[in-house]
Amino acid sequence: MPKFIFVVGGVMSGVGKGAACASIGRILQGRGYRVTALKIDPYINVDAGTMNPVEHGEVFVTADGDETDQDIGNYERFLDIDITSINYMTTGRVYRTVIEKERNLEYGGKTVEVVPHVPEEVIRRINAAQRRAKADFTLIEIGGTVGEYQNVLFLEAARMMRLEHPKDVLVVLVSYLPIPSKTGEMKTKPTQYAVRTLNSAGIQPDMILARAERPLDEPRKRKLSIFCSISEGDVISAPDVDSIYEIPLNFEAEDLGGRILKKFGMRSKRKDLKDWTTFVRSIKNAGKPVRIGIIGKYFATGNFTLADSYLSVIEALKHAAWSLGRTPQLEWLSAEEYETDPKKLRELSKYDGILIPGGFGSRGVEGKIKVIKYCREKKIPYFGLCYGMQLATVEFARNVAGLAKASTAEVDPLSPHQVIHIMPEQAAIVRAKKFGGSMRLGAYPCVLAERTISRRAYGAPEISERHRHRYEVNNAYRERLREAGLIFAGTSPDGLLVEIVELKDHPFFVGVQFHPEFLSRPLRPHPLFRAFIKAAMKK
Repeated sequence: MPKFIFVVGGVMSGVGKGAACASIGRILQGRGYRVTALKIDPYINVDAGTMNPVEHGEVFVTADGDETDQDIGNYERFLDIDITSINYMTTGRVYRTVIEKERNLEYGGKTVEVVPHVPEEVIRRINAAQRRAKADFTLIEIGGTVGEYQNVLFLEAARMMRLEHPKDVLVVLVSYLPIPSKTGEMKTKPTQYAVRTLNSAGIQPDMILARAERPLDEPRKRKLSIFCSISEGDVISAPDVDSIYEIPLNFEAEDLGGRILKKFGMRSKRKDLKDWTTFVRSIKNAGKPVRIGIIGKYFATGNFTLADSYLSVIEALKHAAWSLGRTPQLEWLSAEEYETDPKKLRELSKYDGILIPGGFGSRGVEGKIKVIKYCREKKIPYFGLCYGMQLATVEFARNVAGLAKASTAEVDPLSPHQVIHIMPEQAAIVRAKKFGGSMRLGAYPCVLAERTISRRAYGAPEISERHRHRYEVNNAYRERLREAGLIFAGTSPDGLLVEIVELKDHPFFVGVQFHPEFLSRPLRPHPLFRAFIKAAMKK
């Protein structure tokens, strides 16, 4: 029988459920088992594409074109597998399916109720994901924190699955143990209350992953064991780490994988995390820093910085730098500041490379274009992703090709030179106001031109990358831009869509319409990110 492990959170959000879920999966892979992972988001949104990136983090796009939570990216990176849309669900997605089935009389005349029909739909999706992956272990992360009403129905699904298959379902609680600065003592009481709240939903956790600034000590483990009705050995210390990639090794140091298998009455087929151990060692032994500036607008949330808005980009840069023996030093730079204070552009020279990630809207656009111009003229390695590629094309059109008022239709629909315009099929979608899940999404092929930076980096004539956009390079301007020196290094197989632009006589100036960050893996860094970091190292 396949086994199912639910991962839930206690005390606060952002406690690390996604990293814990991915780490458990990596450990079980190392023990010789086939693993898949699901994320449940307790939002009415049908997908993550319409969620605020500052509040919720990045939108991760799957190969089959689903807009998902960033934790799906964590699963892909840790497990080194492609995860599809069946592994992601939201409250909105589940309710929509239940309502559609009711409208189609698929409940056979029954009165459709929140319980049991909504949890049953959740269970159906979990089982479908397990069958698709043919997984021995299916990990299910339930978003939010126990005690919130938003995720009660998903906890009910876990309870129902466990009731039906008690030997095949485990529940792991990831909970936070605060250390108040004035007392200096690690407190277990919030986690005790989290367990009792979970008990009120009819669920007793099998294991507790105790998140804290420091490792858990024996008195705290003993207290959690007594008050939470759990074996002391099933309280696993999960202290803060410099890199999330250390987590699987920390868990295995307490034999987490062995304890999980024992609870299921199973044995390890092998025990092998050698490649992961070597990778973590390379992180700790990384040499001098390579300094990369990231120009974005989704960083600020009040007085705090939320790097999760660009999580996959950040991880891809780290993977590439570590693979080349360097320590990534990433700094967030506000595009809007370069609009109001052009003198600040001079600070860009202290960076080894500049990256502009994807985005939408007009805020900060002129600042980004100024940054791109500075990088082009001062020969600073530049890497533009999606919007970063489009704005590089606009900058080149304005300042090199002689199209002074060039712009993108997204920002200036009245521009006489819309070198970036909406794709024809997307224009009809926008007019109909069908915005959700309707962009050009998922994996598409790209043919690479010979003797280009991209072709040398990939080492292949054709690639496949994931997309998320509505706008493209306007083919009416391609010849003029080419004559001025812009290289179209990658196109769709039919040649109609520009996928990569480059400049020659520059250390590294590459813009891509796709999102290469989604394919970067810790043990397989993305070739374009490696090429970018190599160029930055030379500077």
